Amino acid sequence: MKYAAARCDIREVEKMIGLGTLINVAGIIAGGIIGMLFGRFLSQRFQDTLMKSVGVCVLFVGIGGAMEKMMVVSNDRLSSGGTMMIIGSFAIGSLIGELLNIELRMEQFGEWLKAKTGNAKDASFVNGFVTTSLTICIGAMAIVGSIQDGIYGDYSTLALKAVLDLLIVIVMTASMGKGCIFAAIPVFLFQGAITLLAKLIEPLMTEAALNNLSLTGSMLIFCVGVNLIFDKKIKVGNMLPAIIIAVIWAFMAN
Repeated sequence: MKYAAARCDIREVEKMIGLGTLINVAGIIAGGIIGMLFGRFLSQRFQDTLMKSVGVCVLFVGIGGAMEKMMVVSNDRLSSGGTMMIIGSFAIGSLIGELLNIELRMEQFGEWLKAKTGNAKDASFVNGFVTTSLTICIGAMAIVGSIQDGIYGDYSTLALKAVLDLLIVIVMTASMGKGCIFAAIPVFLFQGAITLLAKLIEPLMTEAALNNLSLTGSMLIFCVGVNLIFDKKIKVGNMLPAIIIAVIWAFMAN
């Protein structure tokens, strides 16, 4: 009986594996639909203001996440750390990203989606798709949540992320258009792949590696916010390898 119950429990967990990513994707799609309906009633002036407000929020999300990992209290004094890791990870990662031209590949995929979905006349489609994808894909929450989902069938972290992404996508879709809703595709591919490879990735996600990942991810989110507010083109997509370098750095440092 105990063996049968154990087999049953294992099957239940296996059935639940991957559910977190599906919930996350559903949240993004729902947010996109709500944002599209809401955005129809906003003039361009209101959409521009809304986009700037999103940019401010994204900036402070990035600042908050970065400061949390950089600043530590030691002997009643506030000190910072990780400077060499940041410089090394971003320098090496950006060179790799520029060599691969990741952002161009994302834009080309966005253009393909734009044509295939009948949105060829939507000038903001690709920008909305790329910007939203970068905003909701980057971060430790996506990686840790996917690993938990893949190994234990625990989708609670991704369910929480789904709620946060829903709110983000509502506002971004209202201000940037329907391209934002298609950010569900890279989220599905990225988190789904991590879920499937979870048992291989888990040993790499030490506390130091997660801290580095969270710090670099938060800095990339900050860069997305800069692009939203100041219309300056920081190639955030080409900086994405910095996250991988940051994880490798944690092992080299130890």
